[in-house]
Amino acid sequence: MKSLKSGLAIALLGAAISMPALAETTLRISLQLPLKHHLGQNLLQFKEQVESESKGDLKIEIYPSAQLYKDKEVPSAVASGAIEMGVASLARFVGTVPAVDLFYVPFMLPSEEMVKKATAPGSAVRQPLDDAILKTGARVLWWQAYGGVALLSKGEPIVNPEDMKGKKVRVFGKTLGEFTKSVGGAPVVMSGSEQFLAYQRGTVDAGMTGVSAVMPRKLYQVMDNLTVTKHADIEFVVVINDKAWGNLTDAQRTIITKASRTVEADLREKMIKIEADALAESKKNMKVFELDAAQIEAWKKATSSVVDGYVESSGELGKQLIEAVKTL
Repeated sequence: MKSLKSGLAIALLGAAISMPALAETTLRISLQLPLKHHLGQNLLQFKEQVESESKGDLKIEIYPSAQLYKDKEVPSAVASGAIEMGVASLARFVGTVPAVDLFYVPFMLPSEEMVKKATAPGSAVRQPLDDAILKTGARVLWWQAYGGVALLSKGEPIVNPEDMKGKKVRVFGKTLGEFTKSVGGAPVVMSGSEQFLAYQRGTVDAGMTGVSAVMPRKLYQVMDNLTVTKHADIEFVVVINDKAWGNLTDAQRTIITKASRTVEADLREKMIKIEADALAESKKNMKVFELDAAQIEAWKKATSSVVDGYVESSGELGKQLIEAVKTL
């Protein structure tokens, strides 16, 4: 009996030694912007909630300022599993899901209320896009509000459609390029980080950017005017590699999903104030022009052809989304 007990004890000890220690699961997130930006703050909020609710079982590591990947590299890096998670502009998926450019179709979603409805989890506009992106190998966890698109210019302001004629304009997507062409401008595609030097050197005459980017990127130092057109909406998405998602436990997925919904709703509600504050700061450093109803109507009329181009390039999904927008 003593021999049996001794053997059992040794066996149990051996099993304990050979068993791997329970290790935390680490998820890395690539972000092109600094942590002080509102998208970075949103990720920090997500990190805090996930790590707290998982009691250390899940660890979130954020790599800001494009330390690991540039914005345009994030979709493929996440889809391939090179990194577990990443933040990218929704427009970065246009190569595989052309319909994502719906948000850049001129005046398709002209109010904050319509944007909220369109981007709501499970909406008839958002869900088909989330499903299409999932087929690339990247699963959308939540959308990050970035704000409306505005026009920057040096010298004379751009207020009316004809003011764009003959100007080289920085854009960040195909549909925004078509918008520029429709009013006689020449689009030049470039990333947000390249804007400052391009404006400073005169590589382009004007540009499109988010109102909330003007101060952090110090664009007021190289451009004179900011025109608030509200012709398009910028959205970012936080995605996770679908295989990495499948390897998580049910409990871990529940914690991540809950945190995603919380931080998404929080940022969406804050966006109006974030843009208002950014506009107020811009007014201290630039001339800011806000269009009246007649001017907006002129822009709508001048750029109406862009809708047809979007439908042609995005196919049936694009048509489906436009119909969904009409129900909002």
